[in-house]
Amino acid sequence: DFLICQMTGGHISLFVLASLVINAHVDAFVPPKKGGVSRGDDDAPRKKVVRQMFSGIVEEMGEVVSLTTNPALTLWDGSVGEGTELVVRSPSGVILEGSYEGASIAINGVCTTVVVFDEHTFKVGLAPETLRRSNLGELSSGRPVNLERSLPADGRNSGHFVQGHVDCTGTILSKEFEGESLWIKVGAPKELMRFVVPKGFIAVDGTSLTVCDVNHSEGWFTFMLVAFSQQKIVVPLKDVGATVNLEADVFGKYVERSVSALVDRVDVLEKQVQALIAAAGETSK
Repeated sequence: DFLICQMTGGHISLFVLASLVINAHVDAFVPPKKGGVSRGDDDAPRKKVVRQMFSGIVEEMGEVVSLTTNPALTLWDGSVGEGTELVVRSPSGVILEGSYEGASIAINGVCTTVVVFDEHTFKVGLAPETLRRSNLGELSSGRPVNLERSLPADGRNSGHFVQGHVDCTGTILSKEFEGESLWIKVGAPKELMRFVVPKGFIAVDGTSLTVCDVNHSEGWFTFMLVAFSQQKIVVPLKDVGATVNLEADVFGKYVERSVSALVDRVDVLEKQVQALIAAAGETSK
């Protein structure tokens, strides 16, 4: 259920924001076997798969097979260009269940598109913007990565709405245990910190986490991982000083944009009122 709360003058409601996110799904059809493993009877009717985004609940830790530059990628017009390709192995194969060419898989929180796959491995292309915004360009053979398939539109979301559109990278500043739980402090740019609030959501390397402490002036926040989570995601394996992908809660971004539009309108109205008052004062003289 979503809170319906009209923001007067902002021309947008939280209900509309939720709808924007929920309706940002992909209607795709699983193609017949082509360049990959068919998941089922090739003669069966093609199954419609409706998926939206991600939940931040990591399904499996995969392993990087290779990160290479391909100088001979075929482009849309038949010409040849250079691009970066990442190949990842899914030890259990669960990430590739129901997969197809064009399927979305989040790698360390980055939404990527499957171009080739088999029972345990898949290949994706990495755009220059992806390499600039995320830590995927730092990967090497054998490195672990968080993996999550995109959610079915009617699927259960045990985390929060994660787009897979990484805003920037942050840096692990410290790691400390309190009992069996692990405190992690992350430094982040001020452009992202304005969306970080205590007890709010944030995706770190694609993992949905609850923010604990926030220090906006120093530019850091903390979160805590219980023992179970420590065993299922890549963040605890990283050293202090390592980078992590960060994605702020999309609802916070929409709300800020809406409120900013409202503030701009109020500023205009205040100037108009001041002008009217000044004009009235001149007339009364």
